[in-house]
Amino acid sequence: MKILGLTGGIGMGKSTAAATFRRLGVPVFDADAAVHRLQGRGGRAVRPIGEAFPGTVRDGAVDREALRRVVLADRAALRRLEGIVHPLVRGEERRFLARARRAGRRLVVLDIPLLFETRGEARCDAVVVVSAPAPVQRARVLARGGMTPERLDAILARQTPDAEKRRRADHVIRTGLSRGHARRAIRRLLEQYR
Repeated sequence: MKILGLTGGIGMGKSTAAATFRRLGVPVFDADAAVHRLQGRGGRAVRPIGEAFPGTVRDGAVDREALRRVVLADRAALRRLEGIVHPLVRGEERRFLARARRAGRRLVVLDIPLLFETRGEARCDAVVVVSAPAPVQRARVLARGGMTPERLDAILARQTPDAEKRRRADHVIRTGLSRGHARRAIRRLLEQYR
């Protein structure tokens, strides 16, 4: 079974690319969705996060905004959080891969925003990076509710720069032109792996 890692900075079109892979019949592991499940009501990350960061759990789920305020400007706190969450997400990923192997899948995608930052590329046969020009990226992200230029800058400071991601990628999907262009690029890519 071939494993494609899918990554890209915030606002680069990764979610749209992942949806395209799914529509084309490729199983996709969504690391962000796994984090949401783990931090949601009854999730396995709720208790350890609540113990490490008092005041960040409400009604049995992690208050993501409260947690974000705690870790955004504190690298040590962010590392503590990653130490809790990343192993749990990896467990979810292993279960996804085991199910795909049992189902006889020939290709899967691991949609992991921090793929390079967590050295996840070592678990992949190839890495696909989605990329758009910086002005397009900023416009997309700042159009989101609750996003500010300062918050975006803090997020970008924690991510591997786009140019570095593109340099390390096996495949780059340009998402700043049109969705149709990106979809066609993904279809061509899949032809190489099927």
